[in-house]
Amino acid sequence: MEDINSRLLKIEERIKVAAKRSGRELSEVKLLPISKYHSLDKMRIVLDKGYLEFGESRVQELMEKNEKFSSEVEWHMIGHLQRNKVKYLARMPRCKLIHSVDSLRLAKEINKRAKQEERIMNILVQVNTAQDDNKFGIYTKEAIEMVKKISGFENVKVKGLMTIAPYSDNPEEVRPYFRKLRELAEKIEAEKIDGVEMKELSMGMSNDLEVAIEEGATILRVGSAIFGEREYN
Repeated sequence: MEDINSRLLKIEERIKVAAKRSGRELSEVKLLPISKYHSLDKMRIVLDKGYLEFGESRVQELMEKNEKFSSEVEWHMIGHLQRNKVKYLARMPRCKLIHSVDSLRLAKEINKRAKQEERIMNILVQVNTAQDDNKFGIYTKEAIEMVKKISGFENVKVKGLMTIAPYSDNPEEVRPYFRKLRELAEKIEAEKIDGVEMKELSMGMSNDLEVAIEEGATILRVGSAIFGEREYN
């Protein structure tokens, strides 16, 4: 059975090859290990390889793990975020980026809680590029208007966009969703909205990371392909 180190090496090699093929610098693409439902011991193996940022999808689990790790580890919130949980992230200085801001109401709550903690919180706007009513994220046509409104908030900074593409065994089938996100980011950038950056595109997982890199991903979210089977749910 493969261990974490060899799985990690395989993912890193795939990223390196895809970046080179796409004419991109390796430094432009960040591998974000998604540690949800994985143990602290597994995370320490990845930490020892120099990965200092991890993604979690549940606030409770993120908080518990945050207490166990030294101050060098930073956290990304990638899962659906309820407004009543925002205060916990705002109180956590090492919460680096919230990927899953999918409504103006949520952005307002983040701004309010960040203001109380006298900090700026960095966010990505989650876009439902598949236009699927069963998925989280705002529709593409609503995104520019929402970003403009968020730009008026003092304690929230939009750093880019995030999407979760529909699962497919054929990575080419998800290319249009990644492309749509990149094209949307380009449109937002062209608007030159004060305080808004389109620096990050969080898209792509282990099964489609090559296509995501080709389409401009800057953050790849990879979990079980690094850590193996989840230990708890």
